[in-house]
Amino acid sequence: MVISVKNLTKRYGDLVALDHFNLEVGEGEILGLLGPNGSGKTTAINCILSLLKYEKGSIDIYGKPMAPEAYDLKRKIGIIMQNVAVFEELTVYENIDYFCGLYISDKNKRRSLVIEAMDFVGLNDYGKFYPKKLSGGLLRRLNIACGIAHKPDLIILDEPTVAVDPQSRNNILEGIQRLNREGATVIYTSHYMEEVEQICTRIAIMDKGKIIATGNKEELKAMINSGEKITVEIYNPENRILTDVKNLPHIVSAFFHDSFLTVKSERDKNNLMVLIDYLKTRQIAFGKIYSEPPTLNDVFLEITGKELRD
Repeated sequence: MVISVKNLTKRYGDLVALDHFNLEVGEGEILGLLGPNGSGKTTAINCILSLLKYEKGSIDIYGKPMAPEAYDLKRKIGIIMQNVAVFEELTVYENIDYFCGLYISDKNKRRSLVIEAMDFVGLNDYGKFYPKKLSGGLLRRLNIACGIAHKPDLIILDEPTVAVDPQSRNNILEGIQRLNREGATVIYTSHYMEEVEQICTRIAIMDKGKIIATGNKEELKAMINSGEKITVEIYNPENRILTDVKNLPHIVSAFFHDSFLTVKSERDKNNLMVLIDYLKTRQIAFGKIYSEPPTLNDVFLEITGKELRD
């Protein structure tokens, strides 16, 4: 087991940030850690990294207790946080070399690792550039290179694709999967559910300081009542259509958005043909129609609720 967290409790005054938080991460996993704002994700990560003190519980990494002075464990960890943390007065090469130097003292070995990290994130042509000359996507890639150059066994990425273009996002996601194939265990936090579905082998959803659901994406989708979602273009939307559709068997919800009717059915119930038969029988003119299974976003909203968080 790479990480074992048991009954972790962390308070900020009267606020319980972590409430008997438990988490296990196996070797070779890409674990997606999800939760609404204020759910305790960042606090949990900071406690795991021994950057925060906590009241109760235990944290073991690679079978050893994690502590502020556990430098042998910290050398095994690479951290890429949401806020880009590089030195503006250093070039791309110098930044990566500096962070790699925190773990690797041999200059020749470090030079090889820095060049390899630059190649990995596609920064070969930017070694002499200063951060202020880089685009947002390139800065994110520099941030990742600084965190992985020392070849960590465990990599923690907190929202690494925020505010980057689709090309850079794709590059980052492919890079994470490549690191995993090369042997790294990954913890990945994101609010982009499609990213988590794409790369994570297991997902843990937390809220109010504890894990409330865990499993792969198929297992999580099987936990909720929501099933197939059908969207139909209705040329003449009327309230009576909405009333009729809601009364069809196994329908969970139905609503109009402009001229599009969206219908959600119960899990394991395929209502596409039932809906088409209704529209044809009532001679209701319709255009485009498509169906899709529940998404991870549906799971997240059903499990954590739809109210806004700070």
